[in-house]
Amino acid sequence: MIEAHDLSRTYGGFTAVDGVSFSVEEGEIVGILGPNGAGKTTTIRMITGFLPPTGGRVTVAGRDLLREPRRARREIGYLPENVALYPEMRVREYLAYRGRLEGLSRGDVKGAVAEAVESALLAPVADQVIGTLSKGYRQRVGLAAAILHHPRVLVLDEPTVGLDPRQIIAIRELIRDLGGRRTLLLSTHILPEVELLCDRVLIIDEGRIVAQGTPAELARASRGRRRLRVALKERPEDAEGALAALPGIAEVRETTGLDDGGSRFLLELEEEAAPGDGDPREAVFHAAVEAGWTLVELAEEATSLEDVFVRLTTRDAAAEAGEEARPGPATPATPDAADAFDTAEPGEEPS
Repeated sequence: MIEAHDLSRTYGGFTAVDGVSFSVEEGEIVGILGPNGAGKTTTIRMITGFLPPTGGRVTVAGRDLLREPRRARREIGYLPENVALYPEMRVREYLAYRGRLEGLSRGDVKGAVAEAVESALLAPVADQVIGTLSKGYRQRVGLAAAILHHPRVLVLDEPTVGLDPRQIIAIRELIRDLGGRRTLLLSTHILPEVELLCDRVLIIDEGRIVAQGTPAELARASRGRRRLRVALKERPEDAEGALAALPGIAEVRETTGLDDGGSRFLLELEEEAAPGDGDPREAVFHAAVEAGWTLVELAEEATSLEDVFVRLTTRDAAAEAGEEARPGPATPATPDAADAFDTAEPGEEPS
């Protein structure tokens, strides 16, 4: 449904997006995840036709966005991070106006507005002035405007940013419902949002895709050695040595203790188990029974999407390791050069 081929975008000597290629299948929900300034919004704007790429091309529903821009954009509904609304207009009035801008006939606008109001759960405020709405309802108005013309593709850029927890839950439920009927491309830096909503994830850092796959696939690929968490009551003196001697255990580290004086251990497992070693968890359990230890916890430590994200986004990893930035030209006191590009208006060079 969406095909991005070697997309790039440069501003002078700065490359905001560098050779990004990916595809989104029909009916799929794909999340674009990355730190601030990674190039997410620039990529989204090129996908939606709001920003021309310096290189590469985009096809939507088989139509080239540069060669057939009108036809391709009819297939796209776009919710930008900052929704452009007319605060003096009423909700229905604004949606009817947007419907006409999207090319709907006068006869089709009324039905399309009613359907969008119902889909976006806007009935309680449909006749209210937009300027009096909460931010959560304004986001819903933006979503209703994006689906008015029945696009086959929805592109959402940070749809829950700045909302309170109740509003976030409502918008996520709405997105999940819309995803059942359309292809969705979702840009966010909120990790739980990706895990809850997305079938597949693209992680972007410094303008490039550094990983892609389902959250489970990314966790497996990034996990490295398996690890077990073991907690024992009353701190047995010989526990660390006994655990290290078990088959399949490469290393044992004692971590924080229990409130009652017990012990916690982190067990690194061998990368490849020897024949006959069996499940290391079983070996730990049997060792505890034989030694008379009280086993409080025994679990394999899961790799979260947060772990994967931190490992793959190079700038964050460098900062955590305390590495010094390489010397370069002086820059203005702004959050980040790429953030400046990402927040510029479409077609506008950032200052």
